[in-house]
Amino acid sequence: MEATKTALERSLNLFMTLGLADIIDILIVAYLIYKAIWFVRRTNSYNLAKGILVFLIVMLLSDVFGLKMISFVLRKAAELGLIALVILFQPELRRVLERMGSSFSSVRGEPGTQLDSAIAHTVIACTDMSESRTGALIIFERNVKLNEIMSTGTIINADVNAELIKNIFFNKAPLHDGALIIRAARIAAAGCVLPLTKSTNLSKDLGMRHRAGIGLSEQSDAVVIIVSEETGAISVAIDGMLKRHLNAATLERLLRSELIVEETEGKPNGLIQMWNRLTKGKYNEKNEHHDKTV
Repeated sequence: MEATKTALERSLNLFMTLGLADIIDILIVAYLIYKAIWFVRRTNSYNLAKGILVFLIVMLLSDVFGLKMISFVLRKAAELGLIALVILFQPELRRVLERMGSSFSSVRGEPGTQLDSAIAHTVIACTDMSESRTGALIIFERNVKLNEIMSTGTIINADVNAELIKNIFFNKAPLHDGALIIRAARIAAAGCVLPLTKSTNLSKDLGMRHRAGIGLSEQSDAVVIIVSEETGAISVAIDGMLKRHLNAATLERLLRSELIVEETEGKPNGLIQMWNRLTKGKYNEKNEHHDKTV
């Protein structure tokens, strides 16, 4: 009992000595650990993480038991291994840095602008295609540029129009199988090929469009709209998260909240918004009714 009391008193004294710098230091380290765990889960690198953990344990044991030669070899291998990991995960690390950099800027439009009209026409087109069960994949580009994705399709450069969108995704049209990209409130390209998600935790009823939409949202900050050809359901993928079964009103409200600057009163400031965007990443499929998705 006395030992427990002593331990509690020491913990309390240690806590009282913490300053603002110490708290910030702890929060930063905790965030980095969280992002490291998220990165491992995102890239399906469980086996690689286990191998690195075993390697570190063996290196520690070699120091404890005084195995100098083995310790020397393992330390040199660790130095080269860090370079190998950077090369191996170069695409993923690049996307993480791009996402972090994009969090400091914003390309949101103002109410009443051309983007407002583009959202309205997109919602009309998606609603009509949902009723006719026409598959569609529409991307609103934001901070992270999608030039490489656009190079896989056909450049269009046209105003966003509901009829044009429906014609592009008509099942006999040459560009209907690819994705349509909207940049700066204009249709920039269509028939684009998207990367598929590497996540293995997806529902089996999600087809290739959904997997492609989630994959692009994992690699960029784009807002991706998916219309299912099988069910006509409208979904939106943002930051690797899929929101399903949206109606027209919910879809428009979601697009406006993500793409258009609204009144800032009562809303989080830029630093809080940046934190919220950086801490997103884990795919969390929401298969609820559309009234509960936003």
